[in-house]
Amino acid sequence: MLSPEDYMLPCLTKKYLGYDCLGCGLQRAVALIYQGNFVAAFKMYPAIYTLILLGVFLLLNAFKTLKHQESIKKWLFIINIVIIVMSYIIKLSTTNL
Repeated sequence: MLSPEDYMLPCLTKKYLGYDCLGCGLQRAVALIYQGNFVAAFKMYPAIYTLILLGVFLLLNAFKTLKHQESIKKWLFIINIVIIVMSYIIKLSTTNL
């Protein structure tokens, strides 16, 4: 039986340059959510839940005009970028000790 891991794309940055990119762990976090491991998914990629929130908001916004949609969109993007960059910096600082 095939698992979600069988469909994962390799990280080209890690493969050719030898270090993780900002998106490393995202596919595995989605697979962990699919398997019901919600805490492990967060530990794998801390921005997973805010990215899901952003995706749901963008999907809803595609079909319905929402009050303050531009401001909400802007803040969701900012929050996601901050979480992704901060978790990447933490990951780099803890793996290179």
